[in-house]
Amino acid sequence: MKVVIIGASGYSGAELASLVAKHPQLTLAGCYVSEQSLDKGKLLSDLYPEHLGLLDSPLLPLSESAFSDIDNTADFVCLCTDHKVSVDLAPRFLSMGKKVFDLSGGYRLSSNEDYQTYYGFEHQHTELLSEAAYGLVEWNSEAIAKAKLVAVAGCYPTAALNALKPLQQAGLLADQTIIINAVSGVTGAGRKASVGTHFCEVSLAPYGLFNHRHSPEIEQHLGHKVLFTPHLGNFPRGILETIYVQLKADVTSEQVTQAYQVLVDEPLIRLLGRKIPSIKGVAKQPFVDIAWQQQGCQLIVMAAIDNLLKGAAGQALQCINLAMGIPHSTGLKG
Repeated sequence: MKVVIIGASGYSGAELASLVAKHPQLTLAGCYVSEQSLDKGKLLSDLYPEHLGLLDSPLLPLSESAFSDIDNTADFVCLCTDHKVSVDLAPRFLSMGKKVFDLSGGYRLSSNEDYQTYYGFEHQHTELLSEAAYGLVEWNSEAIAKAKLVAVAGCYPTAALNALKPLQQAGLLADQTIIINAVSGVTGAGRKASVGTHFCEVSLAPYGLFNHRHSPEIEQHLGHKVLFTPHLGNFPRGILETIYVQLKADVTSEQVTQAYQVLVDEPLIRLLGRKIPSIKGVAKQPFVDIAWQQQGCQLIVMAAIDNLLKGAAGQALQCINLAMGIPHSTGLKG
């Protein structure tokens, strides 16, 4: 199957290009950037020398003739573009009969009102919001396999939802707001130069208080109220979340452990029990590491992922694998 990546010069796009190029059943059919991009014409391996010999193809401009080429060659189209750009591009590729995997937030939420509130634009293709399958692989595999449009889950929500949905599904959560304290490396902010994400300028600090766009995404797919506070850390990649949960009265540690067994056979989930996860443990790895400790009705859940792999490109590849009817960890583990 042939895969085209739009927005391939960014961190997630390059990571996905590398995964596709090494995949046993996929061919990287083209890497595209906008016509205005300063990266057009460059080799992807010039921007990312760690991929020298693997990604030596030029970054092509997404011109009108490029759309024709994609129509003739691609089976799958992956959008590693800005949210609003993805909203505009997805319908065009869907009309060609392509399966579209969107790594942006353009189709993750359920209503135009949420896009106006949290993304700052009016969604022009709301008819597709109900058709898009949410790309959280361990929890929505059947819908992902059948969907023409997949909204790959956000990085912070991927960690939070995998950590919390077992508890929610088992009916162990008290009716109180869950507090999610999360920190991410600077690659989560994208590759575009900015003083705020310049490595020498970054100091651990919170952002997006009360209005971060991942808050409604987590709440929508968890079915529970959360207070989500992200932080930017001065390290390249990875996410660590510390989540404060109030359990129902008399919930035992055995019940909590049993709830997490729903994930025990998932190849990219590692249940650590009481062992505390770390960024180092997941950097450049496709896993979700989950641990928890309980004291009475209070539960602290910890989750760690690589924001570029399980939080973006790796999860997109899992979705592609499901669309092909093969194990979703193909090309990621072993």
